[in-house]
Amino acid sequence: LGAIPIINENDTVAVEEIKFGDNDQLAAMVATLVGADLLVLLTDVEGVLDHQGKRLPLVSEVDEVLAFLRAPTDDVGLGGMASKVEAARRATLRGVPVAIADARDPELLGKLLAGDDVGTLFLPKGAKLASRKHWIAYTLRPKGDVIVDAGAADALRGGKASLLPAGVLGVRGDFEPGDAVRLVSNEGLEIGRGLARYGTVDVARLAGAKSDQIDARLGRPGSGVIVHRDDLVVG
Repeated sequence: LGAIPIINENDTVAVEEIKFGDNDQLAAMVATLVGADLLVLLTDVEGVLDHQGKRLPLVSEVDEVLAFLRAPTDDVGLGGMASKVEAARRATLRGVPVAIADARDPELLGKLLAGDDVGTLFLPKGAKLASRKHWIAYTLRPKGDVIVDAGAADALRGGKASLLPAGVLGVRGDFEPGDAVRLVSNEGLEIGRGLARYGTVDVARLAGAKSDQIDARLGRPGSGVIVHRDDLVVG
């Protein structure tokens, strides 16, 4: 089949210092590195299930599925599925299709390769995410959050805007210029990730500032951009 099995360490026996972490994210990383034709994430259910417990054969809006899976629930199994859907989003952004399917079916791989309707399929959507932006979104660990207002959130989701001081409401964490940060709405929803052009202290000073107020807020000449669109990944 030309397949690569990806098996991570068992959490109960792994040495913390060398432990990788999430199995599904590791699989997504390997799939994107080798340019795989398909990533199959195995589980013990038919695939991704909806509110009624019915299998979703195809997912086109990953964020909607993630919102459902992350909602408060007594079902402990949803957390594991959320991890798989996160990994699917990561891989599809780099052009790799993903199937989440039932490992209990001994004929599963043959069925998938034959195009049978099994599991849940995620297809790449839109332009392939550039390597640098994939690195920003999934490799760098965010050092803090920049909280943005509704207008800035809408502009950022449009995909062509930089984050300006006027759209900033506040800041959390401790980061320096060049560090990765999360951009979040006032409700706590993550909008995207990017590289900050200012550290925590200066972002706090600049929150809500108009372009003609920036130098006075900083006490020195400064840039009018908190996160440039070239250093930003939305979604």
